[in-house]
Amino acid sequence: MNQMIKGLNWLSTFMELKVNSVRQGGLCVACLCPNAFNGLCQPCRADLPVNRWHCRCCALPLAFPSAELLCGDCLKFPPPFSLSCIPWRYQYPLDGMIGRYKYNGQRKFARPLLADFAGLLEQRLNSEALPKPDVLVPAPMDSKRRRRRGFNQARDMAEYLGRDLGIPVAAGLVRRVRRVRAQRELNREARLANLRGVFEVTSAAPERVAIVDDVVTTGATVRVLASALREAGARDIQVWALARTPG
Repeated sequence: MNQMIKGLNWLSTFMELKVNSVRQGGLCVACLCPNAFNGLCQPCRADLPVNRWHCRCCALPLAFPSAELLCGDCLKFPPPFSLSCIPWRYQYPLDGMIGRYKYNGQRKFARPLLADFAGLLEQRLNSEALPKPDVLVPAPMDSKRRRRRGFNQARDMAEYLGRDLGIPVAAGLVRRVRRVRAQRELNREARLANLRGVFEVTSAAPERVAIVDDVVTTGATVRVLASALREAGARDIQVWALARTPG
């Protein structure tokens, strides 16, 4: 793997503070280098596509810094959530790592991403740049798809982050009430229509909620899910995800 974006590695400061003997050592999951930290060596970690310039609301990657830091969609159609914390773009090599975790259950590829993400969130929570949620809500998965895959990666992520950050996980707060077509086959408008009425909130939602998912594409799922949570009482809704697809 090359080191083209090594200079953009936003995790470097946090990493220097977090290094310890427990997390050091072992093989890098990407290149098998023996000098890994949380499962990735420094060159491979530097190769991850950092979401450097992005919409401050939905985290859509932007080509250059913007004075408003809002994308066209969020300006025209303000989403029901307040902000998104999504550190990477869904591009090589991150897409392959998430794919092996999500579709093949190979958690070793998610471990370095989740560890680094938890560190970033902890740093932002401690600096009060990020309001601390009352609960984490994993994006619900269709029961048939969950049985076929063996686990819900959003719930797996939420439980990891919840343990690390001391935030309870409300896995049963929202459930899917019907099956839908696979979202990856649809454009933004079709995704919103496809998801209409698909989520049901089972009880009153806390005031502050963070929705947890692996990848945000058009943002349709988190918009519909956030709308359901807002109707159930949530007032400050964030979106936490590993990666955002470029526009």
